[in-house]
Amino acid sequence: MTDLTPDATLDATGLNCPEPVMMLHQHIRDLAPGGLLKVIATDPSTRRDIPKFCVFLDHELVQQQEDAGTYLYWIRKKLA
Repeated sequence: MTDLTPDATLDATGLNCPEPVMMLHQHIRDLAPGGLLKVIATDPSTRRDIPKFCVFLDHELVQQQEDAGTYLYWIRKKLA
């Protein structure tokens, strides 16, 4: 089982596109390479935007979950 203990958490609850991804960009920049960031969001567009962000910038989307309108993402920053 993968350890999903994050090194940092971004709470983007209540924010709408494009704010969650803009904040994600800043938080991932501040994270050490290989670090794990947990993102909490309520904007349904993050289901599309966050996976695309990870693919485009070569970060690993380790896991994503949805629970009653709250979207959770665990993102591992690329090593280099």
